[in-house]
Order: sequence, then structure tokens, then C-alpha cells
Amino acid sequence: MLPSPAHRPRARLGPLLAALLGLVVGLLPALTGPTAAASAAAEPRAHTSAAGTFRNPLNSGPDPFMTHWKGNYYLTTTQGGSIRMWRSPSLGTLAAADPVTVWTDTDPSRNRSIWAPEFYRFGDRWYLYYTADDGVDDHHRLYVLESERDDPTGPYRFKAKLAPPNHADDFAIDAGILQLGGRLYLAYSGINQYQHNGINIAPMSNPYTVSGDAVAINAAGGCPEVREGPEFLYRSGRVWMTYSTCDTGKPDYQVWMISMPLDADPLVPGNWRQHQGAVFSRADDRGVFGPGHHAFFTSPDGTEDWIVYHAKTTSVNTYTNRTTRAQKFTWRADGSPDFGRPLAMGATQDLPSGDPGSGNYWINDDGRSSGPGRVAYTGAWNSGTGCATQCFWSDDHWSDRAGATATFSFTGTRIVLLSVKDTGNGYAGISIDGGPEQRVDFHHSIRVGEAVQYVSPRLANGSHTLRIRVTGEHNSQSGASFVSVDRAEVYTN
Repeated sequence: MLPSPAHRPRARLGPLLAALLGLVVGLLPALTGPTAAASAAAEPRAHTSAAGTFRNPLNSGPDPFMTHWKGNYYLTTTQGGSIRMWRSPSLGTLAAADPVTVWTDTDPSRNRSIWAPEFYRFGDRWYLYYTADDGVDDHHRLYVLESERDDPTGPYRFKAKLAPPNHADDFAIDAGILQLGGRLYLAYSGINQYQHNGINIAPMSNPYTVSGDAVAINAAGGCPEVREGPEFLYRSGRVWMTYSTCDTGKPDYQVWMISMPLDADPLVPGNWRQHQGAVFSRADDRGVFGPGHHAFFTSPDGTEDWIVYHAKTTSVNTYTNRTTRAQKFTWRADGSPDFGRPLAMGATQDLPSGDPGSGNYWINDDGRSSGPGRVAYTGAWNSGTGCATQCFWSDDHWSDRAGATATFSFTGTRIVLLSVKDTGNGYAGISIDGGPEQRVDFHHSIRVGEAVQYVSPRLANGSHTLRIRVTGEHNSQSGASFVSVDRAEVYTN
């Protein structure tokens, strides 16, 4: 979907892979957030080891929100027509988890363009906040669901529309819940005197009721058009609000931050102190563009703080190619979060502390592998390092010769193929263990790297093959019939 030329600097929809990839500490005794990235007390926590590594992406959708609860990670991303959730005991297997559809809606006023779901636990129920419209972009409003039992995956029932009295029928997106001093506040992006998509905060009397007018926050951002996706951290006596700025289609989409003392009133704009400059932004040398629309979660043992966000592998202004990624962050001596720089797609990271491990491994296009895997080619293939930061290990193979094949041999239960999509790419026939071929289009209207091309069905644990056959055919928009091979991610449980 294209943004409204009048005042929509962001669109969130696009083709997503349904099979793949897929907070706050409650300061109130009766209100418990899902999992906090940092507590106000910052007490020492026992560290346990993690078993293994993982690589991004975690999901092929944008606008992620994630928490760890009772032995599982739970992730949502923007899916457009419904709300889906991915659940996995390890971060390393989240990308191969099957989605659970937790909400669809037949009400025509709110069943289109469903964006940016977030879910929080208050008492023994979960509340899922999201944005939706009736097919008209400027009709986006905020809504909340309530779970019927103590389970993030629901089932859910519709609870309420969230609308501050002074913005009763105004554009509103990206709900985030602030918890301070025994009270809840709705932070969101909507119309105010500073932006069409500006940061507003309103009081709440309970998780599903806005109880007063919203106030506007004049937050800086490097770009004039957007302030969105507010999220919160609590540490060293302060609450830190992070938010995304610039049009999300731009490579300069980035994260900025304001903060205030924990005992201050968040409805007084002057209590918020602006931190100068972006705190998380593009890393051209790592092939990361437009990192933002993020959330926070803690490692399973509570000793590490993590950011989950979306970013792109292309510097082109586009709303496609936004994928979900995660990485650990730390804290500065002054108590502020230090998010560092976004890591390259495919960078190998240690799993969060206390994560039980995934056993997954990679196979590179040149035959290198971190596990029992290899790749063999027949026919004419080119290879080189021209794709640089867009590819795993900065290299890939490509061919447009009909009948050329690349065969990955692996041991595990599932395999995912990632490689470059490009304007001159065509169709491949992909098969598992010599079975029927699936026709897969490697073309894209712009060049993007490390894109998910194929996700296998679940397999019996054991030895398998994935064969990619160049067909020599392409769709009517493509200029050629190339097929690219970069990396395979293998899952073993």
C-alpha cells in the first residue's frame, strides 16, 4: 500500500512470508508488564549461559514487538489483514516457528491495514494493542483486545477503542504503554501541533480506558515528518522513551530518545529532556538501513537487555524489505541505554543468556558451514563478492543457465534459503529430497540482499537435500532470469 500523498509518510503493508519470519516492568503491584528490558531497581541478577548462536532475520515482517514469558519468546509483527504471533523456546528457532493467528475482525470499520500490535500482561490477562482502519489510511485508530485466559496467544475478545477526548476522531497509530507511579498512560503517534505523526501521551484509568486528554510532546528527530513507535525503559531513577523518526521508507529511519525522572508527571511536556542525536541509526558499512520501530525484551534469565527492531538491506526508499532483527544492548555510566550500532544481517550472535539453545547452523554458498552441511553445483554458475554487505560472508553464486542446479545437503528438520532478490532475477524450481518442485520467483522491483526466498516444510529429523534449479524463465517485469544462492539456515529441532 502506498502512503497517502497528503500526509502519510509511512506505509506498513507488503508481501510477507506467513510461515517465517515471526515490556515493561510493572511498577504497580497489580499491573505487571510482560518482560522488562530494565527495572528501576536494577538489582543484581544471576547469569546463566546460553547454548549456541543465531542469525537474523527473526521474521519477514516489520514493526516487531516481543517478550519472553514462561519459557517462550512471543513475537508479533505487522501482517496487514490479521494479528499473528510466533512462539518459540529459543530465539534461534523463532524464525522457523509456525504463526498463530490470534485476531481477525469482521467489523468493516477496523478490519483493514492492521499495524504494529503490542501485548502486555496486567493481572492475569493479556491486553493486545493495535492500529487498524476501514481501508482509508487517515482513518487509522487505536484498539485494544483482552485475552480470555492467561496466555499471550489468546483467545482474545475485542475490548475497546482508545481515543483521548481531545482527539476523539483523529488519526492515531503505534500504541505503547507507559507505567509510572501506580498509573498507566497511553503513548502513541498521532495528530498534534508538531506533526501529523507526532508523539502524544494520555492518562488511562485501566488497561482499556483512556481517562483524559492527550498532551503533545515536541520530540526532536532529525527529520520533520514522523515521530512514532514510542517504547519505554526504566533505569537509574529515570524513564527513557525511545521513538522512531523519519519516513519508514527512507534509509534514514532511526531511533531517538527523551527521558524524565520516574517521579515526574509524564503529562507535563517540560518534564521530558531531549537527548541529542539518534541513538540507533543506519550502518552503511554493514548493509543496514532504516533501523527502527523497535521494542525491548530481556534474556530468559533476566540478566541481559535486548532490542528487537526492523531494518532493510537496501538504501532505496521503499516500504518493502523491512525484516525483524534482534541484538543485545548495554547501559552507560549515566544510566542511559547504549544500543550500539545495528549488526549486519546474518551476523552470528550468541543466544540470550539462559536461552536453552536451538542447534541451528548455516551453510554458505561457497561450501563453508557451521554444522553438518554442504552445497554442490552443476552447470554454469558465477561467483564473487560483488554483493558485499548485502550477502552473508560477502559472497554469493548466481546463474541464468536453464538446468543449472545448486544442492544443499543438510541434517535437520527445516531449511530456509536466503539470497539476493534483484530486478534481473527469474524463477527457480525448488525441491526437497527429490520431490515435486515448487516454483519460486527471485525477482524484486529493487535489489535487496539476504532476502528469504524459500522455507521448507517441517521434515523428519535426519539427512535431507534442498535442490535449486534454474529454469531460465522470468516474469514480465524482470529483465533476466538469474537465480542467486547465498546462505541456508538449517534448524535441528
